[in-house]
Amino acid sequence: MKRQFFIVGLLFNLQVFAQQSTPKGLNAEEKAVLTYIDQNMPRAIALLKETVDINSGTLNIEGVKKVGAIFTREFEKAKFKTEWITMPDSLNRAGHLVATIGFDKKQKSPTAKKLFLIGHLDTVFEPDMPANPFSMLNDSVATGQGVYDMKGGDVIMVIALQALQQQGLLNNADIIAYLTGDEESSGKPRQVSRGHFMEAAKKTDVALGFESAHGLNTIATARRGSSSWSLKVSGKTGHSASVFTASGGYGAIYEAARIVNAFRETLSSEKYLTFNPGMFVGGSEIEYQKSAATASALGKTNIIAPDAIVTGDLRFLTEAQKIEARKTMNAIVQKSLTGTKATITFSDGIPSMEPTQGNRKLLEVISGVTTDLGLGPAIEGDPGSRGAGDVSYIAQFVDAVDGMGASGKGAHAPGETINLKEFPHLIKRAALTIYRLTR
Repeated sequence: MKRQFFIVGLLFNLQVFAQQSTPKGLNAEEKAVLTYIDQNMPRAIALLKETVDINSGTLNIEGVKKVGAIFTREFEKAKFKTEWITMPDSLNRAGHLVATIGFDKKQKSPTAKKLFLIGHLDTVFEPDMPANPFSMLNDSVATGQGVYDMKGGDVIMVIALQALQQQGLLNNADIIAYLTGDEESSGKPRQVSRGHFMEAAKKTDVALGFESAHGLNTIATARRGSSSWSLKVSGKTGHSASVFTASGGYGAIYEAARIVNAFRETLSSEKYLTFNPGMFVGGSEIEYQKSAATASALGKTNIIAPDAIVTGDLRFLTEAQKIEARKTMNAIVQKSLTGTKATITFSDGIPSMEPTQGNRKLLEVISGVTTDLGLGPAIEGDPGSRGAGDVSYIAQFVDAVDGMGASGKGAHAPGETINLKEFPHLIKRAALTIYRLTR
Protein backbone atom coordinates (compact mmCIF):
# COMPACT_ATOMS: atom_id res chain seq x y z
CA MET A 1 0.00 0.00 0.00
CA LYS A 2 2.87 2.40 0.85
CA ARG A 3 4.38 1.74 -2.57
CA GLN A 4 1.09 2.63 -4.30
CA PHE A 5 0.85 5.91 -2.38
CA PHE A 6 4.48 6.66 -3.27
CA ILE A 7 3.93 6.20 -7.00
CA VAL A 8 0.67 8.17 -6.94
CA GLY A 9 2.49 10.98 -5.11
CA LEU A 10 5.31 10.90 -7.65
CA LEU A 11 2.90 11.18 -10.57
CA PHE A 12 1.10 14.08 -8.89
CA ASN A 13 4.41 15.87 -8.31
CA LEU A 14 5.46 15.31 -11.93
CA GLN A 15 2.19 16.73 -13.22
CA VAL A 16 2.36 19.79 -10.95
CA PHE A 17 5.99 20.45 -11.86
CA ALA A 18 5.28 20.12 -15.59
CA GLN A 19 2.16 22.30 -15.46
CA GLN A 20 3.85 25.04 -13.47
CA SER A 21 6.65 25.28 -16.03
CA THR A 22 4.39 25.30 -19.09
CA PRO A 23 5.14 28.49 -21.05
CA LYS A 24 2.52 30.89 -22.40
CA GLY A 25 4.06 31.78 -25.78
CA LEU A 26 2.77 28.80 -27.75
CA ASN A 27 -0.16 28.56 -30.15
CA ALA A 28 -3.44 26.97 -29.14
CA GLU A 29 -2.70 23.63 -30.81
CA GLU A 30 0.66 23.35 -29.06
CA LYS A 31 -0.85 24.21 -25.69
CA ALA A 32 -3.46 21.49 -26.19
CA VAL A 33 -0.69 18.98 -26.91
CA LEU A 34 1.12 19.93 -23.71
CA THR A 35 -2.09 19.60 -21.68
CA TYR A 36 -2.67 16.10 -23.07
CA ILE A 37 0.88 15.08 -22.11
CA ASP A 38 0.45 16.40 -18.56
CA GLN A 39 -2.82 14.52 -18.19
CA ASN A 40 -1.34 11.28 -19.54
CA MET A 41 1.88 11.13 -17.55
CA PRO A 42 0.51 8.35 -15.29
CA ARG A 43 -0.15 6.28 -18.43
CA ALA A 44 3.35 7.06 -19.75
CA ILE A 45 4.92 5.80 -16.52
CA ALA A 46 2.73 2.70 -16.58
CA LEU A 47 3.79 1.98 -20.17
CA LEU A 48 7.44 2.43 -19.22
CA LYS A 49 7.06 -0.05 -16.36
CA GLU A 50 5.19 -2.54 -18.55
CA THR A 51 7.98 -2.65 -21.13
CA VAL A 52 10.91 -2.53 -18.70
CA ASP A 53 9.53 -5.52 -16.80
CA ILE A 54 9.86 -7.68 -19.94
CA ASN A 55 13.39 -8.85 -20.62
CA SER A 56 14.22 -7.99 -24.22
CA GLY A 57 17.92 -8.72 -24.51
CA THR A 58 18.93 -8.76 -28.17
CA LEU A 59 19.15 -12.56 -28.25
CA ASN A 60 15.89 -13.03 -26.33
CA ILE A 61 13.80 -13.18 -29.49
CA GLU A 62 10.49 -13.82 -27.75
CA GLY A 63 11.12 -11.01 -25.28
CA VAL A 64 11.87 -8.53 -28.05
CA LYS A 65 8.69 -9.55 -29.85
CA LYS A 66 6.64 -9.10 -26.65
CA VAL A 67 7.90 -5.56 -26.24
CA GLY A 68 7.22 -5.01 -29.94
CA ALA A 69 3.62 -6.15 -29.44
CA ILE A 70 3.14 -3.57 -26.68
CA PHE A 71 4.41 -0.74 -28.85
CA THR A 72 2.34 -2.03 -31.77
CA ARG A 73 -0.71 -1.53 -29.56
CA GLU A 74 0.40 2.00 -28.66
CA PHE A 75 1.20 3.06 -32.23
CA GLU A 76 -2.20 1.82 -33.34
CA LYS A 77 -3.79 4.04 -30.69
CA ALA A 78 -2.19 6.92 -32.62
CA LYS A 79 -3.76 5.50 -35.85
CA PHE A 80 -0.46 4.28 -37.30
CA LYS A 81 -0.37 1.22 -39.50
CA THR A 82 2.08 -1.33 -38.12
CA GLU A 83 4.20 -4.07 -39.67
CA TRP A 84 6.69 -6.57 -38.26
CA ILE A 85 9.78 -7.03 -40.42
CA THR A 86 11.14 -10.55 -39.95
CA MET A 87 14.81 -11.50 -40.21
CA PRO A 88 16.21 -14.74 -41.66
CA ASP A 89 16.74 -17.48 -39.08
CA SER A 90 20.48 -17.35 -39.81
CA LEU A 91 20.70 -13.90 -38.19
CA ASN A 92 19.22 -15.10 -34.86
CA ARG A 93 17.44 -11.77 -34.41
CA ALA A 94 13.79 -10.99 -33.64
CA GLY A 95 13.07 -8.46 -36.38
CA HIS A 96 11.85 -4.85 -36.41
CA LEU A 97 8.62 -2.93 -35.75
CA VAL A 98 7.62 -0.35 -38.36
CA ALA A 99 4.71 2.06 -37.79
CA THR A 100 3.58 4.39 -40.58
CA ILE A 101 1.09 7.21 -41.02
CA GLY A 102 0.39 9.31 -44.12
CA PHE A 103 2.36 8.93 -47.37
CA ASP A 104 -0.87 9.40 -49.26
CA LYS A 105 -1.61 11.76 -52.15
CA LYS A 106 -3.09 14.52 -50.04
CA GLN A 107 -1.80 17.98 -50.81
CA LYS A 108 0.91 18.85 -48.30
CA SER A 109 2.46 22.07 -47.15
CA PRO A 110 5.62 22.82 -49.18
CA THR A 111 7.52 23.23 -45.89
CA ALA A 112 6.33 19.96 -44.34
CA LYS A 113 9.00 17.31 -43.77
CA LYS A 114 8.58 13.56 -44.01
CA LEU A 115 9.90 12.14 -40.76
CA PHE A 116 11.80 8.98 -39.86
CA LEU A 117 11.69 8.30 -36.10
CA ILE A 118 14.22 5.80 -34.74
CA GLY A 119 14.08 3.64 -31.62
CA HIS A 120 14.97 0.10 -30.59
CA LEU A 121 13.20 -2.63 -28.66
CA ASP A 122 16.20 -4.58 -27.38
CA THR A 123 18.56 -4.02 -24.46
CA VAL A 124 22.01 -5.34 -23.57
CA PHE A 125 20.53 -7.30 -20.65
CA GLU A 126 19.97 -10.96 -21.56
CA PRO A 127 17.76 -13.34 -19.51
CA ASP A 128 20.76 -14.98 -17.81
CA MET A 129 21.81 -11.64 -16.28
CA PRO A 130 20.49 -10.55 -12.84
CA ALA A 131 16.92 -9.27 -13.06
CA ASN A 132 16.31 -5.57 -12.52
CA PRO A 133 12.57 -4.79 -12.79
CA PHE A 134 11.15 -1.27 -12.81
CA SER A 135 11.52 0.24 -9.37
CA MET A 136 11.29 3.73 -7.90
CA LEU A 137 14.47 4.86 -6.10
CA ASN A 138 13.05 8.21 -5.00
CA ASP A 139 10.43 10.73 -6.13
CA SER A 140 12.17 11.48 -9.45
CA VAL A 141 14.41 8.50 -10.31
CA ALA A 142 13.51 4.96 -11.36
CA THR A 143 15.69 2.00 -12.25
CA GLY A 144 15.19 -1.01 -14.52
CA GLN A 145 16.76 -2.85 -17.42
CA GLY A 146 16.66 -0.61 -20.46
CA VAL A 147 14.68 2.10 -18.66
CA TYR A 148 17.09 4.74 -20.02
CA ASP A 149 18.49 2.97 -23.10
CA MET A 150 16.05 3.00 -24.58
CA LYS A 151 12.58 2.01 -23.50
CA GLY A 152 12.22 5.48 -22.04
CA GLY A 153 12.97 6.92 -25.47
CA ASP A 154 10.43 4.63 -27.13
CA VAL A 155 7.76 5.77 -24.66
CA ILE A 156 8.63 9.41 -25.34
CA MET A 157 8.17 8.81 -29.06
CA VAL A 158 4.82 7.05 -28.88
CA ILE A 159 3.24 9.31 -26.23
CA ALA A 160 4.30 12.37 -28.26
CA LEU A 161 2.62 10.89 -31.35
CA GLN A 162 -0.54 10.03 -29.41
CA ALA A 163 -0.68 13.60 -28.07
CA LEU A 164 -0.49 14.98 -31.60
CA GLN A 165 -3.05 12.51 -32.95
CA GLN A 166 -5.49 13.31 -30.15
CA GLN A 167 -5.56 16.92 -31.36
CA GLY A 168 -5.90 15.90 -35.03
CA LEU A 169 -2.41 17.19 -35.82
CA LEU A 170 -1.16 14.16 -37.75
CA ASN A 171 -3.86 14.25 -40.44
CA ASN A 172 -1.44 15.53 -43.06
CA ALA A 173 1.79 14.17 -41.62
CA ASP A 174 4.07 11.61 -43.27
CA ILE A 175 5.91 9.67 -40.57
CA ILE A 176 7.69 6.33 -40.35
CA ALA A 177 8.54 5.17 -36.83
CA TYR A 178 11.12 2.37 -36.96
CA LEU A 179 11.97 0.39 -33.81
CA THR A 180 14.75 -2.09 -34.51
CA GLY A 181 15.01 -5.32 -32.55
CA ASP A 182 18.79 -5.60 -32.50
CA GLU A 183 20.39 -2.18 -32.11
CA GLU A 184 22.62 -3.32 -29.27
CA SER A 185 24.04 -6.16 -31.38
CA SER A 186 22.86 -5.93 -34.97
CA GLY A 187 22.62 -9.07 -37.04
CA LYS A 188 25.20 -9.75 -39.72
CA PRO A 189 25.42 -9.19 -42.59
CA ARG A 190 24.19 -5.67 -41.90
CA GLN A 191 23.03 -5.36 -45.49
CA VAL A 192 20.29 -7.76 -44.39
CA SER A 193 19.64 -6.58 -40.83
CA ARG A 194 19.57 -2.90 -41.88
CA GLY A 195 18.56 -3.20 -45.55
CA HIS A 196 14.84 -2.49 -45.06
CA PHE A 197 15.67 0.16 -42.47
CA MET A 198 17.79 2.13 -44.96
CA GLU A 199 15.27 1.78 -47.78
CA ALA A 200 12.49 3.08 -45.53
CA ALA A 201 14.57 6.09 -44.54
CA LYS A 202 15.07 7.05 -48.18
CA LYS A 203 11.33 7.82 -48.37
CA THR A 204 11.74 10.61 -45.81
CA ASP A 205 13.50 13.97 -45.38
CA VAL A 206 14.44 14.08 -41.72
CA ALA A 207 15.45 11.52 -39.08
CA LEU A 208 14.99 11.96 -35.34
CA GLY A 209 16.79 9.41 -33.17
CA PHE A 210 15.29 8.72 -29.75
CA GLU A 211 18.43 7.40 -28.12
CA SER A 212 19.21 8.75 -24.65
CA ALA A 213 19.13 12.49 -24.04
CA HIS A 214 22.02 14.25 -22.34
CA GLY A 215 19.77 16.63 -20.44
CA LEU A 216 16.94 18.82 -21.70
CA ASN A 217 18.95 20.96 -24.10
CA THR A 218 21.70 18.88 -25.70
CA ILE A 219 21.15 17.33 -29.14
CA ALA A 220 23.49 15.10 -31.12
CA THR A 221 24.11 16.53 -34.59
CA ALA A 222 26.91 14.01 -35.15
CA ARG A 223 27.81 10.52 -33.92
CA ARG A 224 31.01 8.61 -34.36
CA GLY A 225 31.13 5.48 -36.46
CA SER A 226 32.79 2.22 -35.47
CA SER A 227 34.87 -0.35 -37.28
CA SER A 228 37.29 -3.09 -36.28
CA TRP A 229 40.82 -4.17 -37.03
CA SER A 230 42.84 -7.37 -36.68
CA LEU A 231 46.64 -7.46 -36.46
CA LYS A 232 48.50 -10.70 -37.18
CA VAL A 233 52.22 -10.93 -36.46
CA SER A 234 54.69 -13.72 -37.14
CA GLY A 235 58.37 -13.97 -36.30
CA LYS A 236 61.33 -16.28 -35.97
CA THR A 237 61.31 -18.69 -33.08
CA GLY A 238 64.17 -20.14 -31.16
CA HIS A 239 65.98 -19.98 -27.84
CA SER A 240 65.30 -16.77 -25.93
CA ALA A 241 69.04 -16.21 -25.51
CA SER A 242 69.17 -15.11 -29.16
CA VAL A 243 66.40 -12.49 -28.87
CA PHE A 244 67.34 -9.03 -30.27
CA THR A 245 70.04 -10.57 -32.51
CA ALA A 246 70.04 -10.87 -36.28
CA SER A 247 69.62 -14.63 -36.00
CA GLY A 248 66.88 -14.60 -33.39
CA GLY A 249 65.06 -11.37 -34.19
CA TYR A 250 62.55 -9.73 -31.87
CA GLY A 251 59.70 -12.21 -31.97
CA ALA A 252 56.02 -11.65 -32.58
CA ILE A 253 55.08 -10.26 -29.16
CA TYR A 254 57.66 -7.46 -29.25
CA GLU A 255 56.58 -6.56 -32.77
CA ALA A 256 52.90 -6.53 -31.86
CA ALA A 257 53.68 -4.38 -28.82
CA ARG A 258 55.69 -1.97 -30.97
CA ILE A 259 52.84 -1.59 -33.43
CA VAL A 260 50.11 -1.04 -30.85
CA ASN A 261 52.23 1.46 -28.93
CA ALA A 262 53.05 3.31 -32.16
CA PHE A 263 49.31 3.58 -32.86
CA ARG A 264 48.96 5.26 -29.46
CA GLU A 265 51.94 7.59 -29.92
CA THR A 266 50.92 8.66 -33.43
CA LEU A 267 47.13 8.91 -33.33
CA SER A 268 45.84 9.13 -29.76
CA SER A 269 45.78 12.94 -29.67
CA GLU A 270 43.53 13.28 -32.74
CA LYS A 271 40.12 14.61 -31.75
CA TYR A 272 37.21 12.17 -32.00
CA LEU A 273 39.51 9.30 -33.10
CA THR A 274 39.87 6.34 -30.75
CA PHE A 275 41.20 2.82 -31.21
CA ASN A 276 41.12 0.21 -28.49
CA PRO A 277 43.01 -3.13 -28.53
CA GLY A 278 40.45 -5.41 -26.96
CA MET A 279 42.38 -8.68 -27.17
CA PHE A 280 46.16 -9.34 -27.30
CA VAL A 281 47.46 -12.93 -27.46
CA GLY A 282 50.91 -14.29 -28.30
CA GLY A 283 53.11 -17.29 -27.69
CA SER A 284 54.68 -20.45 -29.07
CA GLU A 285 51.24 -21.76 -30.01
CA ILE A 286 48.05 -19.72 -30.16
CA GLU A 287 44.45 -20.53 -31.05
CA TYR A 288 42.00 -17.76 -31.90
CA GLN A 289 38.26 -18.23 -32.42
CA LYS A 290 36.94 -15.11 -34.11
CA SER A 291 33.25 -15.98 -33.84
CA ALA A 292 33.48 -16.40 -30.08
CA ALA A 293 36.06 -13.64 -29.56
CA THR A 294 38.21 -16.04 -27.51
CA ALA A 295 41.84 -17.12 -27.68
CA SER A 296 44.29 -19.41 -25.91
CA ALA A 297 48.09 -19.50 -25.91
CA LEU A 298 50.99 -21.75 -24.98
CA GLY A 299 54.36 -20.16 -24.32
CA LYS A 300 57.55 -20.63 -22.36
CA THR A 301 59.86 -17.90 -21.15
CA ASN A 302 62.86 -19.41 -22.92
CA ILE A 303 61.20 -19.53 -26.35
CA ILE A 304 60.90 -16.53 -28.68
CA ALA A 305 57.18 -16.24 -29.50
CA PRO A 306 56.52 -16.83 -33.22
CA ASP A 307 52.89 -15.67 -33.33
CA ALA A 308 50.68 -12.89 -31.98
CA ILE A 309 47.20 -11.58 -32.70
CA VAL A 310 45.66 -8.28 -31.59
CA THR A 311 42.07 -7.24 -32.29
CA GLY A 312 40.47 -3.89 -31.61
CA ASP A 313 38.01 -1.22 -32.65
CA LEU A 314 38.41 2.11 -34.45
CA ARG A 315 35.95 4.97 -33.89
CA PHE A 316 35.81 8.07 -36.06
CA LEU A 317 33.69 11.14 -36.79
CA THR A 318 34.00 11.22 -40.59
CA GLU A 319 34.73 8.79 -43.36
CA ALA A 320 37.81 10.82 -44.27
CA GLN A 321 39.13 10.53 -40.72
CA LYS A 322 38.64 6.76 -40.81
CA ILE A 323 40.48 6.42 -44.12
CA GLU A 324 43.45 8.54 -42.99
CA ALA A 325 43.72 6.65 -39.70
CA ARG A 326 43.82 3.34 -41.54
CA LYS A 327 46.57 4.64 -43.83
CA THR A 328 48.65 5.68 -40.84
CA MET A 329 48.12 2.37 -39.07
CA ASN A 330 49.09 0.46 -42.22
CA ALA A 331 52.30 2.48 -42.51
CA ILE A 332 53.22 1.68 -38.90
CA VAL A 333 52.61 -2.03 -39.48
CA GLN A 334 54.98 -2.08 -42.44
CA LYS A 335 58.02 -0.96 -40.38
CA SER A 336 58.75 -4.43 -39.09
CA LEU A 337 61.33 -5.25 -36.47
CA THR A 338 64.08 -7.69 -37.39
CA GLY A 339 62.81 -11.20 -38.08
CA THR A 340 59.12 -10.30 -37.99
CA LYS A 341 56.27 -9.71 -40.40
CA ALA A 342 52.86 -8.19 -39.71
CA THR A 343 49.58 -7.61 -41.54
CA ILE A 344 46.53 -5.63 -40.49
CA THR A 345 43.00 -5.96 -41.85
CA PHE A 346 40.05 -3.64 -41.30
CA SER A 347 36.32 -4.38 -41.23
CA ASP A 348 33.60 -1.76 -41.55
CA GLY A 349 30.91 -1.65 -38.90
CA ILE A 350 28.51 1.22 -38.29
CA PRO A 351 29.17 4.35 -40.36
CA SER A 352 29.46 7.75 -38.72
CA MET A 353 26.77 10.41 -38.64
CA GLU A 354 28.83 13.32 -39.88
CA PRO A 355 28.07 16.88 -38.76
CA THR A 356 26.27 18.73 -41.58
CA GLN A 357 24.50 22.03 -42.11
CA GLY A 358 21.23 20.14 -42.55
CA ASN A 359 21.65 18.56 -39.12
CA ARG A 360 22.34 21.97 -37.60
CA LYS A 361 19.19 23.36 -39.25
CA LEU A 362 17.24 20.67 -37.40
CA LEU A 363 18.95 21.77 -34.20
CA GLU A 364 17.61 25.28 -34.82
CA VAL A 365 14.04 23.92 -34.96
CA ILE A 366 14.55 21.99 -31.73
CA SER A 367 16.16 25.02 -30.12
CA GLY A 368 13.06 27.04 -30.97
CA VAL A 369 10.98 24.40 -29.22
CA THR A 370 13.11 24.24 -26.07
CA THR A 371 13.22 28.02 -25.88
CA ASP A 372 9.43 28.28 -26.21
CA LEU A 373 9.07 25.59 -23.52
CA GLY A 374 11.09 27.75 -21.17
CA LEU A 375 14.04 25.36 -21.16
CA GLY A 376 16.51 27.63 -22.94
CA PRO A 377 18.18 27.08 -26.34
CA ALA A 378 19.31 23.65 -27.52
CA ILE A 379 23.01 23.07 -28.14
CA GLU A 380 25.13 20.55 -30.03
CA GLY A 381 26.43 17.62 -28.01
CA ASP A 382 29.99 16.35 -28.09
CA PRO A 383 30.23 13.55 -30.70
CA GLY A 384 32.94 11.96 -28.59
CA SER A 385 30.44 11.33 -25.79
CA ARG A 386 28.39 8.86 -27.83
CA GLY A 387 29.05 5.57 -29.50
CA ALA A 388 27.65 4.45 -32.83
CA GLY A 389 23.90 4.05 -33.35
CA ASP A 390 21.19 3.13 -35.85
CA VAL A 391 20.79 6.73 -37.03
CA SER A 392 24.27 6.52 -38.57
CA TYR A 393 23.10 3.98 -41.15
CA ILE A 394 20.80 6.54 -42.77
CA ALA A 395 22.48 9.89 -42.02
CA GLN A 396 23.89 9.95 -45.55
CA PHE A 397 20.35 10.02 -46.96
CA VAL A 398 18.56 12.51 -44.69
CA ASP A 399 19.16 15.37 -42.29
CA ALA A 400 19.36 13.81 -38.84
CA VAL A 401 19.79 14.38 -35.12
CA ASP A 402 19.82 12.03 -32.15
CA GLY A 403 19.37 12.25 -28.40
CA MET A 404 15.61 12.90 -28.44
CA GLY A 405 14.98 10.19 -25.86
CA ALA A 406 15.01 9.87 -22.08
CA SER A 407 17.57 11.29 -19.68
CA GLY A 408 19.23 9.23 -16.99
CA LYS A 409 22.45 7.51 -15.99
CA GLY A 410 24.26 4.19 -16.19
CA ALA A 411 23.21 2.88 -19.60
CA HIS A 412 24.33 -0.73 -20.20
CA ALA A 413 25.13 -1.23 -16.52
CA PRO A 414 23.30 -2.77 -13.55
CA GLY A 415 21.21 -0.13 -11.84
CA GLU A 416 20.53 1.92 -14.99
CA THR A 417 18.26 4.85 -14.09
CA ILE A 418 15.87 7.32 -15.73
CA ASN A 419 15.23 10.92 -14.68
CA LEU A 420 11.44 11.09 -14.30
CA LYS A 421 11.48 14.78 -13.40
CA GLU A 422 12.70 15.59 -16.91
CA PHE A 423 10.53 12.92 -18.57
CA PRO A 424 7.43 15.09 -19.29
CA HIS A 425 9.57 17.91 -20.70
CA LEU A 426 11.31 15.53 -23.08
CA ILE A 427 7.96 14.18 -24.29
CA LYS A 428 6.82 17.75 -24.91
CA ARG A 429 10.07 18.57 -26.70
CA ALA A 430 9.55 15.59 -29.01
CA ALA A 431 5.88 16.35 -29.68
CA LEU A 432 6.41 20.00 -30.58
CA THR A 433 9.45 19.19 -32.72
CA ILE A 434 7.39 16.70 -34.72
CA TYR A 435 4.51 19.16 -34.90
CA ARG A 436 6.65 21.99 -36.28
CA LEU A 437 8.55 19.82 -38.75
CA THR A 438 5.35 18.43 -40.25
CA ARG A 439 3.59 21.77 -40.73
